[in-house]
Amino acid sequence: MSEPQRSALTPAARDEHLARLRAATAQTPLDVLVVGGGVNGAGAAFDAATRGLSVGLVETRDWASGTSSRSSKLMHGGLRYLQMLDFKLVAEALRERDLLIQHTAPHLVKPISFVFPFFRKVIDRGFIGSGVMLYDAMQSVGRKRAVPFHRHLLHGKMLEVFPALDGEKAVGALEYYDAQMDDARFVLMLVRSAAQHDAAVANYTTVVDYLHEGPRVIGVRVRDEESGEEFDVHARETILAGGVWTQEQQELAGADAGLEVLASKGIHITVARERIPAAPDTGIITQTEKSVLFIIPWDEYWVIGTTDTPWTQDPRDVGATSDDIDYVLEHANAVLADDLSRDDVIGVYSGLRPLLQPVKKGSDKGSTKVSREHTVMEVEPGLTAIAGGKYTTYRVMAEDVVDFALKDSQPGRPSLTRTVPVIGAQGYEALKRDKHEIARRHGWDETRVDRLLFRYGALLTDVLALADEDDSLANPLEHAPRYLRAEALYAVRAEGARHLADVLERRTRLDYETRDRGVAAAEEVAALVGPELGWDEATREREVAAYREYIAARLEGETTHSDEQVAARLDGIAEVPRTR
Repeated sequence: MSEPQRSALTPAARDEHLARLRAATAQTPLDVLVVGGGVNGAGAAFDAATRGLSVGLVETRDWASGTSSRSSKLMHGGLRYLQMLDFKLVAEALRERDLLIQHTAPHLVKPISFVFPFFRKVIDRGFIGSGVMLYDAMQSVGRKRAVPFHRHLLHGKMLEVFPALDGEKAVGALEYYDAQMDDARFVLMLVRSAAQHDAAVANYTTVVDYLHEGPRVIGVRVRDEESGEEFDVHARETILAGGVWTQEQQELAGADAGLEVLASKGIHITVARERIPAAPDTGIITQTEKSVLFIIPWDEYWVIGTTDTPWTQDPRDVGATSDDIDYVLEHANAVLADDLSRDDVIGVYSGLRPLLQPVKKGSDKGSTKVSREHTVMEVEPGLTAIAGGKYTTYRVMAEDVVDFALKDSQPGRPSLTRTVPVIGAQGYEALKRDKHEIARRHGWDETRVDRLLFRYGALLTDVLALADEDDSLANPLEHAPRYLRAEALYAVRAEGARHLADVLERRTRLDYETRDRGVAAAEEVAALVGPELGWDEATREREVAAYREYIAARLEGETTHSDEQVAARLDGIAEVPRTR
């Protein structure tokens, strides 16, 4: 394979990584152990590993299976945070966005334009225009611009750029630029980047206890969810990147103090691209009374969201209600000329934003008022937690938390992630120049090759190698033609997928890109990946049955009218079968 072998998360590699975690004893501890495999945890592991430290990363489910695979899929500065006067966060996010586009992850992050419609000609053009002008000015300080400058659109030009807008309501608009990415794939690439730099990484490993020596945390006890085995992992410093599970983990560690995190639910729907006519790679942003509404182009689809409502149920049972879906449709229809209906909804996904809670428990202050700036805290000696922030600033958060954890033990090891690219970046531009030849050689159109490049970057050569070895793998999946059969196989051979849902929900995105939420493709994918994972027929049937049950529960939840009702439908329903 063209990539360094140690970054490939094969089934055999997982065994080797677990062995390395077991070998982290009291006499030979890891320098850093990270708990939590979302973007913050993966980013911290990558940061620490590039410093030359011995690093471990554990995640109780699949990589990015929580919040980090259920975002708006934007790497953006956070235009709405200018309204909150959160200039520091916006400036930081814009700087990080540009770094990703220009240097560290150009294969995973690409520019996208948004039209911001005006409904009051003078007031909106003045107020919104001045905000976006400041937004753009903050991108031009001391560096080359990564995206074009904004422009004002008069009524006719607005409808030329975005014909689907309601021209009777919108009197004009402004077009500005941000960036988008595939959130789950971005986290996976960070995990593989950490592994490339010798981190020991293992999904489906649950922290069941924290190890102490006196008051100090010296590691964790983990359970391998695939085998049921429990073992200790010792570390000089442990970093908790638990997201909405932060407080649960702090309590497990017996911490007297810690971070308070507020869970806020956000849902998105997908509709067919042809349903909303617009210029290529151009979306809509508008403000609602509760949140910001995005209509985001996503290949053959639109991703539309989001909501922002407090979630007080078990984080494992988050789901969208019928009222959530209607809310998103209502606010999309408020700006579109041709109304969308429930029949237009292809898929729905929901997640929880982990927001720092700056007010006392019991306060009625809304979650939309909570700052997105992150906080790092030593919750116990040897245990550092991080929470807050936003997706775009993951690298800064990783640098901060690793710096903090190492401040006493190893202060002379600076972060290198400002200059070290995410895996798949090196060689990407050359491969991109060859995309016409790739399309010709495999009989694909350029749209498919563009999709593949955006998913894999330079690692596409390894996917192509599978197709070259077996012509049948160059064919699309029968019930999910946007994806190749080779991609399903590559998910388990190199990307750490352990279960059918890992492939259908995160290596691909079939749970919201097809009307049946990936159920029709389940049998074909299970047949492809089963032999790689050592499944017998009974195991394969359990995997398919578990996924179907999980999707059925989600669909049933989408008919409910309260968070309590949707959580009850999802309670105890896992996307993967119990393995023990």
